[in-house]
Amino acid sequence: MCGITGWVDWERDLRRATATLARMTATMACRGPDGQGAWSSQRAAFGHRRLAVIDVAGGAQPLSAPLAQGAQAVLAYNGEIFNFVELRRQLCSHGHSFLTRCDTEVLVHAYAQWGSSCVDRLNGMFAFAIWDEHAEELLLARDHLGIKPLYYYPYRGGLLFGSEPKALLANALFRPELDGAGLAELFAMFGSHTPGQGVFRGLREVRPGCVVRFSRRGLAEQRYWELVSRRHEDDVPTTIRTVRELLADTVERQLVSDVPLCVLVSGGVDSSAIAALASDCLARRRSGRLSTYSVDFKGSESDFVADELRPSRDGPYIRLFQQHVPSRHTDIVLDTPDLLNAQGLATRARDLPGLGDLDGSLFLLFKAIREHSTVALSGESADEVFGGYAWFHDREAVDRDGFPWAVGGQGLARALEPGVQARIRAEEYVADRYREALAEAPLLDGENRHDRPMREVSYLALTRFLPVLLDRKDRMSMAVGLEVRVPFCDHRLLEYVWNVPWRLKSLGGVPKALLREAVADLLPREVAYRPKSVFPAATSAAYDHNLQTGVQAMLSDGSPLTPLLDSERVAALAAGVVPLPVWRRRMALAYLLQVDTWLRTYNVRVTVAA
Repeated sequence: MCGITGWVDWERDLRRATATLARMTATMACRGPDGQGAWSSQRAAFGHRRLAVIDVAGGAQPLSAPLAQGAQAVLAYNGEIFNFVELRRQLCSHGHSFLTRCDTEVLVHAYAQWGSSCVDRLNGMFAFAIWDEHAEELLLARDHLGIKPLYYYPYRGGLLFGSEPKALLANALFRPELDGAGLAELFAMFGSHTPGQGVFRGLREVRPGCVVRFSRRGLAEQRYWELVSRRHEDDVPTTIRTVRELLADTVERQLVSDVPLCVLVSGGVDSSAIAALASDCLARRRSGRLSTYSVDFKGSESDFVADELRPSRDGPYIRLFQQHVPSRHTDIVLDTPDLLNAQGLATRARDLPGLGDLDGSLFLLFKAIREHSTVALSGESADEVFGGYAWFHDREAVDRDGFPWAVGGQGLARALEPGVQARIRAEEYVADRYREALAEAPLLDGENRHDRPMREVSYLALTRFLPVLLDRKDRMSMAVGLEVRVPFCDHRLLEYVWNVPWRLKSLGGVPKALLREAVADLLPREVAYRPKSVFPAATSAAYDHNLQTGVQAMLSDGSPLTPLLDSERVAALAAGVVPLPVWRRRMALAYLLQVDTWLRTYNVRVTVAA
């Protein structure tokens, strides 16, 4: 796993821009603490920071492969290609030879052999840039679900790109500005993400499953992968068996590593299934005992209060899992002062406001894990793939004319001053993004009145909700140099489950019943059928008090955010007067503080047209 950045310019000689390229590359040091590299020509320049995972001694980047007429293809790559061994065999049959054991060399030779269509052959999580000297063309590519990030900024005569916005911000050509669309994305779409939207003015991201080409002819985006709806012919036993086989194969592929590896567990079916399959695979390989990690908060035994999102604590279920699947387990216990200090670090890791204490706690968990492991497997995205969230099973939410998870329909836009709300057209912005998403959804002709809306909700979850969580996972892990893999995002598994009718996904009305049945023999029944419980959040009164006083101080100390806010409403929110569930109030306050930190730290210029 790595950090990449670069620059193409048709007017400047980039061989003279080494200092700027070095600054851009240096911002990616957290993503790649094990090495760095740079390459430049007159028209293109690439920077790379490496986190060594496979073939630690080899795999330095940028890396090149020969093309026709004496030219070369130059690669800067972030990610893992899990089928690189099979691809290397195919390339050897075409006459390619290799000097390393790493997937990086396979990827650049795959481009030399198959051109941009090489992406059709990849199984993995990746974001990469290739400069084709012969064609004078930059190719940017991103994996099927967008596990790995890739941003770009086109300007007159050139283009900047990087794994994170901070790489582009290190170049004077890109300035931190926020316009109406960005403000609407931050507030009205809170909890959702619009593919391609980079929030900063002019900043874009390569959409999942897409490639972007940039040449003298201009900029073009092309989709290489998308979900296809077709009739599901398998019976129930075959469907359950196929899910198990796909998941087991995916986990086995993702255990490849030349550095220490672990699994994140929470006592739920998603992470426990990954850990059980990983443990079984390691046992068959005689590769030692699995390491697992979980997170909790100091005092949670007494502070915990069950609610609709967290009906139970993780600890007892983790103990049950350990009795069934022995592992070297470590509980990471966080405290309120640590969590408060981490939220500023989390904001800088994202280069954007995030999810409050959910970001901070994940950052601290990953930081602790990184002391022992370089790679971790996670159960992220099972709820989106198999339909595990409560709103999948709430008819009112499914039938709502809007994103089913967005209570109120406008995110946090009501915290904005009414005039600002009107200028960014918050309600209209969300409605437009919702209609765009539904128009993309691949429907199935003749699908019944129950399955069609469930397919639409699944598409919304995979393309507008999941990206928020994948971005969080990537930024918080890479901020400490930890690679996190997400087996449930394997596109082969997704393609299969996508077409399984809803009645099979929720057998007997049980959320994620298909997944539970597929892995039930691996786990204690209490774990396999545990109701959904979200990632642990802070529950102490001290944390809530600090949020309240922090927001009150922000409103009174000349924050750049204050002129944009409805101060009376936000003050009432901080005082607990606005009637909201505790978890929603906590998240809203933490988010406002993160926006404030972000505006100050990045010196963001806000321009919202009247």
